[in-house]
Amino acid sequence: MVEDEYFIADHLMRQVEQCGANVIGPVATLDEARSLAWANPHLDGAVLDINLRGTWVFPLADELAERGVRFIFATGYDARMIPARFAHVGRCEKCADAAEITAAPFAES
Repeated sequence: MVEDEYFIADHLMRQVEQCGANVIGPVATLDEARSLAWANPHLDGAVLDINLRGTWVFPLADELAERGVRFIFATGYDARMIPARFAHVGRCEKCADAAEITAAPFAES
């Protein structure tokens, strides 16, 4: 889980754990997220905030896509902010419920 707003990250993490998922993170920076992703080679999915303290998360999204790790963007930004190469990736509004967050990476595209 990659989210730079502490209260959002904490709330989201608790909801996702209640759905039975093991959460790795949350982390708040791109560097932390990349390190965490590479330290855990068997990720089932990821939740990515798009803007991490002024840094875009898209390099990590590219790396996850290359590894075949499913992910979603949980963001307040609209779809126009997401590069076309990620048009197939799910996007949830921040404050989405845990069921939506946990199901989205595994939805059929």
